[in-house]
Amino acid sequence: MKETLKPLFTPFKIGNVELKNRIVMTSMGGTSIFGWMEPFHFDKEAAHFLLEKAKNNVGLILPGITPIRNIMFNGWLYKKKNVFKKLKPFMDEIHQTGAKMFIQLTAGFGRSFAASHLIEAVGSNPVLKWLFKPILDVDYLTASSSPNPNRWSDKIKTKALTIKQIETMIEAFAKTALLCKEAGVDGVEIHAVHEGYLLDQFTMKYTNQRTDEYGGSLENRYRFPIEIVKRIKAICGQDYPVSLRYSVISKTKGFRMGALPGENYTEVGRDLEESIKAAKLLEAAGYDMLNCDNGTYDAWYWSHPPGYMPKNCNLEAVVALKPHVKIPLVVAGRMELEVAAKNITANKIDAVGVARPFLSDPEWVTKIMNNRDHDIRPCICCHNACFTLAHYKGVGNDQPLSETMHMSRCALNPVTMQHQKYQLTPAKKTKKIAIIGGGVGGMEAARVLALRGHDVTIYEKTDQLGGILSQAVKMTFKDKEQEFIVWLKRQLEALKIKINYQNEIKDLKTLDADEIIIATGAKQKTIPLGGNKKPLEIIDYLNNKNIGNNIVVMGGGLTGCEIAYDLHLSGKNPIIVEIKNDLIATAGVSLANSSYLREYFTLHQVPVYLEAKITAINDKEVIIEKLDGSKVTVIADNVISAIGFDPQPLVIPKHKTHLVGDCLKPGNLRTVIWRAWDIAMKL
Repeated sequence: MKETLKPLFTPFKIGNVELKNRIVMTSMGGTSIFGWMEPFHFDKEAAHFLLEKAKNNVGLILPGITPIRNIMFNGWLYKKKNVFKKLKPFMDEIHQTGAKMFIQLTAGFGRSFAASHLIEAVGSNPVLKWLFKPILDVDYLTASSSPNPNRWSDKIKTKALTIKQIETMIEAFAKTALLCKEAGVDGVEIHAVHEGYLLDQFTMKYTNQRTDEYGGSLENRYRFPIEIVKRIKAICGQDYPVSLRYSVISKTKGFRMGALPGENYTEVGRDLEESIKAAKLLEAAGYDMLNCDNGTYDAWYWSHPPGYMPKNCNLEAVVALKPHVKIPLVVAGRMELEVAAKNITANKIDAVGVARPFLSDPEWVTKIMNNRDHDIRPCICCHNACFTLAHYKGVGNDQPLSETMHMSRCALNPVTMQHQKYQLTPAKKTKKIAIIGGGVGGMEAARVLALRGHDVTIYEKTDQLGGILSQAVKMTFKDKEQEFIVWLKRQLEALKIKINYQNEIKDLKTLDADEIIIATGAKQKTIPLGGNKKPLEIIDYLNNKNIGNNIVVMGGGLTGCEIAYDLHLSGKNPIIVEIKNDLIATAGVSLANSSYLREYFTLHQVPVYLEAKITAINDKEVIIEKLDGSKVTVIADNVISAIGFDPQPLVIPKHKTHLVGDCLKPGNLRTVIWRAWDIAMKL
C-alpha cells in the first residue's frame, strides 16, 4: 500500500461502534437489502453485492435506501418481521469479515419522486389514482412538506403531509430501527437531510411554507429529523448509532435550478451559515455521524457528480463544517483518495464516502491494500447503468420500469447486481476466435473470451486500440475514460492476447478461426446541406483543434453537447443547433449529467437554437432555419456534425460470425460492453 494512503486504513468510531478503516461505501439506489421498487423481501442479489464488498475490506457498508413504507403495495417495513429473520444470519456473515453495516432508512422522496410515464398517468387522473392507490399511492409517494412543484413533471401535484402522517412516520422509523438492532445491524442511517429528499424538503425555506410546528423557524424546519433520532434513541438506547445523510450546502437557486461550481448565486436552500447551526442542532438531538455532500435534486450534479464536475467537489463545505461539531464527518463526491487521506491526517474530515467505484470494481479497496492500483477498473461517472433517470422538456422521467427496478448496475462491469446472468465460466471447448476491430467492444470481448480460456486474436486496421473512444479522451474532462482504455490495454497484455495492428481484414476467408467477432464500429450520419462548405466530422475536430473560434455544433444530443462544452472550455465560441425541443432529449442519459450541461450553457450564454436545423454552410456563415420557417445567419469558421452514427459492419452476421458494439447498433459504453459479454459468454 502507498504510504500516502495509510491514514485511510486507521480505525475510527461512530458512537461506540469501531470501524476498522475510514472507507465508507455510501448507499446507492437499487442495492437495498430489502429490495427496491417491489414488495419488501430479503434481496439475494443485493446481499451478494454487499457481502462481496465486506470481503474486500470496506470499513462501513451502507446498502441502498430502504423506504420505511413500501413504494409498491404501501406496507410498512417494521410489519415485515420475516425479512429481519433472514437479515440476522446475513449480518453474522458481514461481521465475520470485520466490516460493519448500517441500514439506511428513508421517509421518502416527496417532490423529488421521479415522475415516470406511469406516475404521470396515474397522478394526473383522479380515476386512475383511486384505482391504483392500493398498489401505487401517488399522492403519498409525492407528498412534500408543502404543495411544491414536482422536480420532474408539472402533471404531478404534491400535497403537504399531515401532522398525523409525520407522527406515524416517526414511529415507523423507531420500530424499524429496533428490528435492525435485534437483527445485529450495527446502526442505522437516516436519509435524509440531503439531496432534497422528503426530510430535506422540511428543512429548507424554499420548499417549506408550513405555519405549524414543522415550519417557519430553524428549529421547526429541522423538527422532523430531530424527532426521528430522539424516538430511535428512546427505543433502541442512546448507544445505538444513528448516522444522518446530510447535504452541507444545497447549491440551489430555485425550483429546477442548480448552482454550478464557482457560480455567484443566491442560495434558496441551506447555506453554510445555516448548515453550521443545523448541524449543531442535529448533533445535540443524538445523531452520531453526518455523512456529507452537497446539492438537491434541483442541483443534482453535486450529489451525483458527472465527469464534468471537479474532483473533491464537496470537500470544501465539509471541511468548513468540521470545527463546529464533535461527531465524525464523512465526505463523498468524486473524492481522490490521497486528498481524503491528507484531510483525515489534518483532522479536517473523518472518513471518505465512495459509491459508484464499487460498481465498476468491487475489489478496489483490496487492490489498493495489495499495491495493485493499476488493476482497478475506473468509474467514469457516466450513470449509464447505475442511474439512468432521464428528463427533458415535455417528458418527466423517461426511464423504463425495468431500469427503475434494477438501478446500481454498471456500464463497464455487467456482473454488478447481475451476477447470476453474467458469469465467467470456463469454456466447454477452447476455440480460435478472431476479432475484427480493436475498439472498446472488441477489446472487452477479447478480454472475456481469454478469461474463459479461448485463443483470441484482435485485428486492428490502425496502429492503436480504443477505437473512437481513444480519440474522444482528448477532451479535457474525459480523463476517467482515458484511464479505462489504459486499464483495458493492461488486461489484454496480462492475458497475452495477440493483436495484429495495421491489419485491415477485407475477406473473412483469410482468417484461421472457429468464430469471428465483428467490432468495426459505426460511421457518422450525413445529410444534404446547401452552401459551399461541408461540416467537419467529430473525428476531424478531435484530431485538429485548429478549426477557428466560432464553431456551430450541428446536433444537441449528448455527443454534440459534450463537444460544445469542450469547445467552450478551450476558449472558443460554440453555437448549438438542435432539431428537438430540448438538449439531450433522449432516454438513458441521467438528469445529473444532462442538467449540468444545460445549465452550463445557460450560465455562460452559449447560443442554443432548439427546434431548428442548418440549411446551408458557407465559408464564414451558417444559415439556421427555425420551426416557424424563419431563418438566422450566424458567423462561423466551421460546423461540426454530431447528428448520430450508422452501423458499419464488415459483413452481415451469419453462422459463426457475431456483431459487437456500434457496428450492430450505435449506443454508449454500456451497450457496447454488455453486448461483448453477451456474445463472449455464448462462445
